[in-house]
Amino acid sequence: MAPVKPRYRRPVLEEMRIRSLGVIDDAVVELSPGFTAVTGETGAGKTMVVTSLGLLLGGRADPALVRIGAKAAVVEGRIVMPPGAPAAVRAEEAGAELDDGALLISRTVSAEGRSRAHVGGRSVPVGLLGELAEDLVAVHGQTDQQGLLRPARQRQALDRYAGDAVAVPLEKYGSAYRRLRSVAVELEEITTRARERAQEADLLRFGLDEIAAVEPVAGEDTELAAEAERLGHAESLASAAQLAHGALAGNPEDPEAIDANMLVAGAHRALESVRSHDPALGALAERIGELGILLSDVAGELAGYADDLDADPLRLAAVEERRAALTQLTRKYGSDGTVDSVLEWAEQGAARLLELDGDDERITELTVERDGLRSELSLLAQALTDARVEAATRFASAVTEELASLAMPHARVTIDVRQAEDADGVEVGGRPVAYGPSGADEVELLLAPHPGAQPRPIAKGASGGELSRVMLAVEVVFAGSDPVPTYLFDEVDAGVGGKAAVEVGRRLAKLAKSAQVVVVTHLPQVAAFADRQLLVEKTNDGSVTRSGVTVLEGEARIRELSRMLAGHEDSVSARAHAEELLAAARADA
Repeated sequence: MAPVKPRYRRPVLEEMRIRSLGVIDDAVVELSPGFTAVTGETGAGKTMVVTSLGLLLGGRADPALVRIGAKAAVVEGRIVMPPGAPAAVRAEEAGAELDDGALLISRTVSAEGRSRAHVGGRSVPVGLLGELAEDLVAVHGQTDQQGLLRPARQRQALDRYAGDAVAVPLEKYGSAYRRLRSVAVELEEITTRARERAQEADLLRFGLDEIAAVEPVAGEDTELAAEAERLGHAESLASAAQLAHGALAGNPEDPEAIDANMLVAGAHRALESVRSHDPALGALAERIGELGILLSDVAGELAGYADDLDADPLRLAAVEERRAALTQLTRKYGSDGTVDSVLEWAEQGAARLLELDGDDERITELTVERDGLRSELSLLAQALTDARVEAATRFASAVTEELASLAMPHARVTIDVRQAEDADGVEVGGRPVAYGPSGADEVELLLAPHPGAQPRPIAKGASGGELSRVMLAVEVVFAGSDPVPTYLFDEVDAGVGGKAAVEVGRRLAKLAKSAQVVVVTHLPQVAAFADRQLLVEKTNDGSVTRSGVTVLEGEARIRELSRMLAGHEDSVSARAHAEELLAAARADA
């Protein structure tokens, strides 16, 4: 029977395959759902594991990463997804399909710089990988630490830790802030463009008055054009009607003349005398009879048309004058040269004029709304500040407690939450406060590394090793409130050694109880706490092949820990120390 694949309560990155990336020719990285340590000599390609995961998560594609001589670098990942995982839902919405409960992701980077991404067997924009990464992985390397040193990132971290206590008032604040911005923009537009709007109103009034003076009627231009055409040719129309009437009904002044009615009547009489002998001929007789009736009707209408035709030149002059007035309007205000479009312009112009004439009233309304929103924003911002201060106290206390376990027993972390001031801000309590999309608070993480030291920003108050431990402590605290499925640390233990290194390993193991942890490390004290240890090693030609990333177990793991401790794996004392580290880590678990 095939082995049953495990199912996890959170997404787990099971394995990655890396081809033609940096020093790696072709390698498979099999990860533990708990704590995986990636070790190897300097330059062996450990960092390529971090780089590969970065590409899978939508990171920037650098063609320089493609192995020399290869056409493209390819990274493939397999992530086991529990039912309903946000990343799985987002991927399926994009058309991806799961493979036996796992999401397959691949990223290809060509030597020319082109980049392609596939998720669940479907080609997708690279940006989708970044969206999935938000629900899957937190990456921590030197650049990521630098990012967390920025005050904006620290505020985001505090808000994340605070949870609903900040999220709920922040949502209300954001809605009020956006409305205030909209009101302020509209108010400024009305007040700063008062002159232009007055000129626009004058032009509209002039146009509306001009149209009102003419009083155009919908469709009037079409009707007048037809009437002008008829009046202009009245004589020829009357003559033609009279000639046609004479041809159909005859001329009273010439009794001997033959007309159409006479001819049709003669034809009808001829057939009527014999229609009883053939029904077909009888039918034709009926049709000729109908034709005679039709000719009489048309002749009568022609007579009436000729009598009613108005050839009055005064009426023609009046029509042409009216048409000229309408033409003047359509040239100015008719988008398509018709009276209908002139009337449409007048309707829109009247509405716009009403809007412009109401500027003073609108300015008053907007000013009142703006002042009300400022007051509301002040209250919401203070609620945000209060929630952040409360969360900052808890957060700082928890991080300080973690640092004590990371061989920094006297370090003290505090978080300074203060409302930023701005000369152009809103007056609150006698001072101008700068409101932004996330409130008025500036948040700064401070560290006093030993008693008597003044708290300073962690970028200035911590050494490299201390900074690494502060970052780890922050993530351990985060894991208790908002766990990320997978954490990737790229030598976050840099600058740490001895007892502190053991404590780093212990805290990473603790973090791995609630999340998947992958650590690229050069410290045996850290690697000993891992559930799985991977060794990256190059072949003689300088490449890392499929067999170059191996899972270390038993004797092989002891030899690698010995190498990390003493520089070579055959040292008796290093071996004893390695066995001791493993035993201590297992006992601690």
